Amino acid sequence: MDKFDKAILEILQQDASLSVGEVAERVALSKTACWRRIQKLEQDGVIRGRVALLSQEQVNLPLTAYIAVRTNKHNEKWSEQFRKVVNNLPQVLEVYRTSGDLDYLIKAVITDMAGYDQLYKALIKADLYDVSASFVMETMKHTTELPLDYM
Repeated sequence: MDKFDKAILEILQQDASLSVGEVAERVALSKTACWRRIQKLEQDGVIRGRVALLSQEQVNLPLTAYIAVRTNKHNEKWSEQFRKVVNNLPQVLEVYRTSGDLDYLIKAVITDMAGYDQLYKALIKADLYDVSASFVMETMKHTTELPLDYM
């Protein structure tokens, strides 16, 4: 990975809708060379996909909840059941198994408190021990761009 790859990644993280020609021009490469580099970054799994980022408010999901989950069942059968439950809930964007006091941390987007109640009722089908939620009141920073200074 060299300075051209890094520059390509920085540009695509900001706007993945740019044409190869536009990216090539910005990094001072030929279209063909730039296209080959992008293809290699995709093949190597550095670029996992290209998406459109939507406004939560515009799609009527203005409320973000971080849901802390504790379980008293630490076995493969329960874990698979939990995985199925969260994977079938489109409001759930991210799920992490964590160390420390929490077993899992879930990020979900919902319409309102009634929407959270519906989500909660679906989540507890996984036989959870303890569930608590915090709701985002203000987003102070949100980005999808990864820092590339560590490559």
